[in-house]
Parts: sequence; structure tokens; C-alpha cells
Amino acid sequence: MDLILWRHAEAEAHAAEGDHEGDLRRALTPKGRRHAARVGAWLQRQLPDDVRVLSSPARRCVQTVEALGRNYKLVDSLAPDASAEAIIEAAGWPGQRQPVLVVGHQPLLGQVASMVLCGGKQDWRIRKAGVFWITHKNSDGLPYVKLVVGPDFIGQLR
Repeated sequence: MDLILWRHAEAEAHAAEGDHEGDLRRALTPKGRRHAARVGAWLQRQLPDDVRVLSSPARRCVQTVEALGRNYKLVDSLAPDASAEAIIEAAGWPGQRQPVLVVGHQPLLGQVASMVLCGGKQDWRIRKAGVFWITHKNSDGLPYVKLVVGPDFIGQLR
């Protein structure tokens, strides 16, 4: 199984602490839209045809995933107030055969990566619009990092 974690691109500033509904309505900035388009086009070429695409319902995540141009499912357990454990469960890691792309938030995606790779929750940083690709196909049964890349470097990849 491949687990691809894609952090939403740059969004508008958060207006008020504790305003959950306002946080969910935050949109991408012009820079965020450019980065989402760049990473989305690159991912479109890299992802297997049968990948399941799951997204947080937050507007910035929806705008990011729409740049991919594939069908996706909104999953409440990927929202900013979710847990890394809930994201892992929604993805079906590691038992799901089908690859999964999760579009979500920090620090949750970094915590998912650390839990999957190291067995413990740590606040690993994934850059805005960055991709952290983990695979679980090797003979020893251990997951490994296939790719970690940010939006600036993707522009240099062919």
C-alpha cells in the first residue's frame, strides 16, 4: 500500500483563535493556488490510476485537491481538529491494497508520517503543498519513505 500525504497549499491567515468554522472557510492565497496547481499536475502524472483520494472538508484542502483533477471524497476525520490515529484509520493503513492520497493539515500529517514510520507520534513538519509518500511493499514488512518533496522542487522535476 502507498500512503501519500499532501499538505494543503498556503491559505489566508487565521482570523480568530478558536473560531473553528472560520478556520474551515479559509481559502488558498494566490501563491497557494499556484503551488496547488503545480503539485496537482505533478501528482496527476505520478499517481496510480486506482488511487483513493481523501480530503479534509476545510476549504483550503478542497481547493488544493481540486487542482489534482480527480474524484475525491471529503472525510470529516481529516479535519484540522482530528487525530493522526483517525487519519490512519480513514486511509486503511496498512491493510488497504489500494493506494491512498490524503489531503490534510499540519501537525496531523507529520504525526501520521511519524506514527507509520516510527510507531510513535512526533510533530514532523511537512511544508505547505508538500508531499510525503510512504510505501509498504517490501519483503520485510516495514514501511519506507518513497518521496518527500515541496512545491518549489516539483517545478524542477520532469
